[in-house]
Amino acid sequence: MSASDAKLRIRPAMASDAAPLSAILNAIIEIGGTTAFQIPLSTAKFGDYFLHGKGLLACLVAEDWATGAPLGFQSLSRDPDLPEGWADIATFTQRAPRIPGVGTALFAQTRIKASALKLIAISAVIRADNRGGLAYYGKMGFETYHIEEAIPLRDGTPVDRICKRYLLG
Repeated sequence: MSASDAKLRIRPAMASDAAPLSAILNAIIEIGGTTAFQIPLSTAKFGDYFLHGKGLLACLVAEDWATGAPLGFQSLSRDPDLPEGWADIATFTQRAPRIPGVGTALFAQTRIKASALKLIAISAVIRADNRGGLAYYGKMGFETYHIEEAIPLRDGTPVDRICKRYLLG
């Protein structure tokens, strides 16, 4: 099944999304190796990061049109370490069953939202060992602008972080 088969709807996240969206994120954390998050988030902590946290600019949800089941989400947030007019992006899609095209559909709407917010660039920071994330952001048109070397994981393993940007306009 692809995203077009699922007939997606992209909409703003709501408080009632905290439990199903945190379940998507926590499943990814449990698998390991693809996100900077290494400890599962409670629904309250999830809300702090993705629904109403300081610096949050937008969070969009992809859901199956027929069932209303969330298939993934993407957020934009203001990071004080980024230049003015830039936002940080985070993308998470369900792993089982994996539905190709969900991330692409989310980014199409996130670009529109970013332009409406008058952003000039979107930054993604991806673990160097996250091949899928690097491929996804590359496919969306992000280009590497910086590498943070040997950032230790919780177990001390050093992993580079690849900083990619998407220039708007």
